[in-house]
Amino acid sequence: MKTTTYILSILYCLLSIAAFAQDDEQKLVRDGNKKYKDNKFTEAQKNYLDALGKKGNSYRGAFNLGDAYYKQKKYKEASEQFEMLTQRKTSNDTLSKVYHNLGNSYLKQKEFEKSINAYKNALKKNTDDEETRYNLAYAQKMLKQQQEQQKQNQDKKDQ
Repeated sequence: MKTTTYILSILYCLLSIAAFAQDDEQKLVRDGNKKYKDNKFTEAQKNYLDALGKKGNSYRGAFNLGDAYYKQKKYKEASEQFEMLTQRKTSNDTLSKVYHNLGNSYLKQKEFEKSINAYKNALKKNTDDEETRYNLAYAQKMLKQQQEQQKQNQDKKDQ
């Protein structure tokens, strides 16, 4: 009987530690969100990274970290963060937001083809998203301008 009590005590301790770590992760994300709202993006980034340290698969922490990178104009880091999130299982609504933000990150890096693909993926998950539809049209326009500019530069070079 003592063995059973001992095992149950250990299980209880382990579950308590896991619950504490999850609460700690959620608190770090909430604190990061407050800092984000106060435009303290570097501090928010730290909170989100700490949350991920507590619970490596924290979807909210990872998503919000991507947003914090974006607000700091760290577009490469933001796109890497959102790209990683596209591989995880979640709702279509959430995945649509991930692809939208991924498109925005690529757009800022002038990677228009990647941006267009991300926006198309976002629209596959949420066909009613007018902001994504607008951003897709804008990215397509920018790609066309970029291609025309490259063609003009090539024509000048050839002459």
